[in-house]
Amino acid sequence: MATRGSSPSRSTTKTRASSSGGAKQRTSKPASTRPRSGSTAARTSTRAASKAPARKPAKEGPGLGATVATGLGRGIGAIFRGIAGGIGWTARSIGGRSEEVAPELRRDGWGLVLLTLGVVVAARFWFFLDGTVGQWLQIGVSTVFGSLSVVLPAVLLYGAWRVFRHPHDVEAAPRTGLGWFLITLGSLGLVHIGGGLPRPNAEGMAAVREAGGVLGYVSSSIPTDLLTEWVSVPLLVVVTIGGALLVIGRPIRELVAGVSGLFGALVEREDATPKNKLKLGVDVPYDSPLIEEPVEDPEVEDSYDGEVFDYLGDTYAEADDELQPAQAEPRQVPGRPKNEVREPEPPQHSTPPGPAEQLQLSGDVIYQLPEDRTLAPGSKPKARTEASDKVVRQLTAVLREFEIDARVTGYTRGPTVTRYEVELGSAIKVSKVTGLADNIAYAVGSNEIRILTPIPGKSAIGIEIPNLDKEVVSLGDVLRSSRAKNDHHPMTVGLGKDVEGGFVVANMAKMPHLLVAGATGSGKSSFINSLITSIMMRATPDEVRLLLVDPKRVELNQYEGIPHLVTPIITNPKKAAEALAWVVREMDMRYDDLAAFGFRHVDDFNKAVRAGQVKVPEGSERKLTPYPYLLVVVDELADLMMVAPRDVEDSVVRITQLARAAGIHLVLATQRPSTDVVTGLIKANVPSRLAFATSSMTDSRVILDQPGAEKLVGKGDGLFLPMGASKPIRVQGAWVNESEIRDVVAFITQQLQPNYREDVTAPAASDKKVVDDIGDDMDLVLDACRLVVELQLGSTSMLQRKLRVGFAKAGRLMDILESRGVVGPSEGSKAREVLVKPDDLDEVLANLAAG
Repeated sequence: MATRGSSPSRSTTKTRASSSGGAKQRTSKPASTRPRSGSTAARTSTRAASKAPARKPAKEGPGLGATVATGLGRGIGAIFRGIAGGIGWTARSIGGRSEEVAPELRRDGWGLVLLTLGVVVAARFWFFLDGTVGQWLQIGVSTVFGSLSVVLPAVLLYGAWRVFRHPHDVEAAPRTGLGWFLITLGSLGLVHIGGGLPRPNAEGMAAVREAGGVLGYVSSSIPTDLLTEWVSVPLLVVVTIGGALLVIGRPIRELVAGVSGLFGALVEREDATPKNKLKLGVDVPYDSPLIEEPVEDPEVEDSYDGEVFDYLGDTYAEADDELQPAQAEPRQVPGRPKNEVREPEPPQHSTPPGPAEQLQLSGDVIYQLPEDRTLAPGSKPKARTEASDKVVRQLTAVLREFEIDARVTGYTRGPTVTRYEVELGSAIKVSKVTGLADNIAYAVGSNEIRILTPIPGKSAIGIEIPNLDKEVVSLGDVLRSSRAKNDHHPMTVGLGKDVEGGFVVANMAKMPHLLVAGATGSGKSSFINSLITSIMMRATPDEVRLLLVDPKRVELNQYEGIPHLVTPIITNPKKAAEALAWVVREMDMRYDDLAAFGFRHVDDFNKAVRAGQVKVPEGSERKLTPYPYLLVVVDELADLMMVAPRDVEDSVVRITQLARAAGIHLVLATQRPSTDVVTGLIKANVPSRLAFATSSMTDSRVILDQPGAEKLVGKGDGLFLPMGASKPIRVQGAWVNESEIRDVVAFITQQLQPNYREDVTAPAASDKKVVDDIGDDMDLVLDACRLVVELQLGSTSMLQRKLRVGFAKAGRLMDILESRGVVGPSEGSKAREVLVKPDDLDEVLANLAAG
């Protein structure tokens, strides 16, 4: 043992030496604690060890038979689960989609049990299985369920389908199970009473099986014995209805409201007969040009059309240097069971085309609308893709890197872009997310992102990012949608699809006028084609007439000769100005009739004329006919504004101010939305706008009064701002091939030839009077025109000097040039504006010489 005061190192050395030698006593323990040989302690220890019981031998393992039985059972269980899982996956994949369900939510085993029972029972009661098994099955099932045993296989098979297809509905099994039990008791009790209430004795079991079985006897005998049949029958009916309500899961008030709505629709349809058509009003409060699809259940919207899909409630955490979904509490969606994870269902690709409709025109002409199958379907929509999921992870990473308390809660995938929803935490400014626009664009690799703050109708920020795999939106799919089918107005046209994948259908009569703009290749001409094709597919020439202006001469020539045209397609800008002036005169004539016969809208006037309730004054030989809608489509407004800006602007402003009630509507399209083309007066009187991709933010502000169009991706991607809307709707325009247009045009032109109006492009009477006063001064007029156009100076004093004529002659020459559209009106002491460019001088001189 080390002495006091010795160093620790020395003590350690001594201890190690004593241990290695083994002869010396250990210094760490006293010598008395170690037992010596032969001592009492050693003898006691040895005696205790000898008395200790011997260890029991190890328990032997299971025998060979038990092992085989266990392995066989596990194999059968694995086969059963494999078959059940395969059938469940097949059931969930029917309908062109595979509904992925978490393994812990599946009930495929119960579904296979129900399927097996349904097949076995159907083999006897539907296919009359012979043999001992079939007979005992007949006796056993019919004893319980009576004559309704034949329905039991259908119930079992339907239950198997529900368990396979919608396993999450099993959470509502207590409610639905009780409902089916009440339905069974009530219906079997009624059947048993109808069978004469046979008793289950030795002689009457056959009669019990032919009636309601044992269950029917139990449910009917007790109330009948106590309360008589007059009370038990209504009681059993109430029990059956109560069970049906439990299975349906809807309150009685909703069912009553649905029945009332159906009855109201039938009454409204009956009121729409000719005898009552005058009672229908034209104006509806808060009316919109957009055609909305009725929602069956306003509390739970479980469709892709209009719903933002709940993105599994996942948040993203960083693990192993990769972004992986971290388990989080799923966001509860109203109307869905808790912890349910569902993927959005895409809208129907296209409804089956129905037969073409035959309509009676004025006279004895039968007109047939083109068939729906003439227009081909588009691409199949996708509700979710791996590319969109990757963008969610990228957005989440950007928000986490900048330490912003926000999360991506889901996305809605449209045909061209996908809108990702971002919900902010408490006390987080919206500007923190909007300020990351450049960082988000860098993260997702696209400079064409668009941020909405907020998404209309939701407390969330929307980030719209173009899809890598874009969808082709077919006009046929839009016109075959339920929104278009349920609206029978002849001016209803298909626009395309929105960001949420829903069809966008609008009524041109409610616009009431539309301004369309977009750069070259943005999809403006495709929209015009879809617009005109929609009219040809849905309206007869008696319902809608078209006036088409095509200064380019190549955009609308394929519609030449269709019976809807009021005049041949106008390609001369000067003729177009005269046609717009004719539209003004047509509008004034219609208003004269409305005022004379006491109507406020042309729709009311037409209904009264069809019903025979409008009489012309005595002695008048005029025959009243309904006025068709007149749709004026100008494909390039800029060309018209270059030739005759004053006349075009005056006509457009007057039409847009007054023509709505007269049934005249205007569509103005241009690829140069500058202030000299889309003037302030035109913008103020055209309330609906459709902007495709523009080259600058300035052009977007001209057409929409706000930026946004400069960030569109082109090829039909547009922003639609209907009358009364505060924010534009992003729409992917519908596409129609030229071959489809040719087929539609050929179909309608072989039925009916156009009936042109001769007075559309005729000059006004005042113009003819000025021309007649030219007399022998034609050469002088030609010289004056040549001087004005070459010098681009509309000055009367210049004509006096150059032509050596007096002031009166020079003023008359200038008035003649104004009547022919060479110069604009007088502006006091200023020189007149020259409307003709030097390149067009030869054509203008030829028109002047022709008189």
